[in-house]
Amino acid sequence: MSVDDLKDTQPTGPLHETQSNSPSPEKEKRFPRWLVALCVLLLLAIGLLGGYDSGMTKRYAAQGTVAAGQMSEQFQLGTNALASGNYELAKQYLEGVLRANPNYPGIQAAYTDLLVRMQVNTTPQDSPTPVLSPTPDLRSADQIFNTASQLLNSSNWDGAVTNLDSLRKSFPTYHTAQVDGMYYMALRQRGVAQITAGCQNVNLEGGIYDLTLAEQFVGTGKLDDVAESLRTYARLYIIGASFWDQDWGQAQSIFAQVITGYPNMADGSCLSANQRWAEASIQVADQLMAKGDVCGAEAQYAAAFKVNDPQNSAAFPDATEVANKCNGSKPATKTPTLAGTPSETLAETPTGGLVETSTDTLPAAPTDTPTPKPTKTPTEAATCAGTPCP
Repeated sequence: MSVDDLKDTQPTGPLHETQSNSPSPEKEKRFPRWLVALCVLLLLAIGLLGGYDSGMTKRYAAQGTVAAGQMSEQFQLGTNALASGNYELAKQYLEGVLRANPNYPGIQAAYTDLLVRMQVNTTPQDSPTPVLSPTPDLRSADQIFNTASQLLNSSNWDGAVTNLDSLRKSFPTYHTAQVDGMYYMALRQRGVAQITAGCQNVNLEGGIYDLTLAEQFVGTGKLDDVAESLRTYARLYIIGASFWDQDWGQAQSIFAQVITGYPNMADGSCLSANQRWAEASIQVADQLMAKGDVCGAEAQYAAAFKVNDPQNSAAFPDATEVANKCNGSKPATKTPTLAGTPSETLAETPTGGLVETSTDTLPAAPTDTPTPKPTKTPTEAATCAGTPCP
């Protein structure tokens, strides 16, 4: 085939140019960029929220740990001040813990111990003359022991303790187990007697102190149930009294516990736990009334009046007022009578509150016998003429 023939078989210029300028196949669609950015933003937001929640959880946990550590530190500082005899500083620390958490382990026992020590050391006596040393006990061990036994049998707890102290000082190894048992009996009985004595002779702090000393002579390491119960409630009474005139809600709460065990327990004020609880309840009712919670105040008054206390009468007017407001009742209205102005008295309701009652004679119940109608004036008769008057 000649060159000319081969040229005839080659595509011509225009045809080649047409093929090169033909449109290219449709390109593959790409993922939208705004959707990618939105996904990234969502992932960042989720990460930030998760980190914030985790951080706040750790922060709250750290705050709780710090608060617990601070309370533990306050309690430790208070007990250290108590041990060193700095009672005022110890009182500040322990009262701070008591306000924050009255159930903090060991706070009630430590605070009671503080009050006992402060009671014993409130007025130290400075003797202007040198204190003479006590006369040494020259009796034999048997003589002292027998005397202590006789005093125990006659319930002379003070004399028994005095003789046992002398015996233990002069003859520390004499009948150790028996002397320990006598110590326990004398201290235990004296402690119980001081807590349960009449209000003129009661000494809650001294009773707690004796029972705590007696506990050291018990082989099992704890008191019997009766003595332990008395000591616990005496401590509660002292703590409740420390809130008197300071925090009526706390005082009411603590004395509510005391009356469950020993409602007649009292201190030198001669106020029983029942009376203190009733008074604290009335004070709480007064506070609720001042805040406008009349129904809450009525409930507190009613509860307080269940205790038969002559002092309750002072709260009767306020109790009547809140009872009327809570129940939506109106004060008794006065209606004049021919006999004169009616008098009013205060009567006690079943709930313990007082309501105002009138001594006027109540209208009689209707009977079948018709009563005569009142005489009408001429004007009224003219008005009713021709029609039945009502």
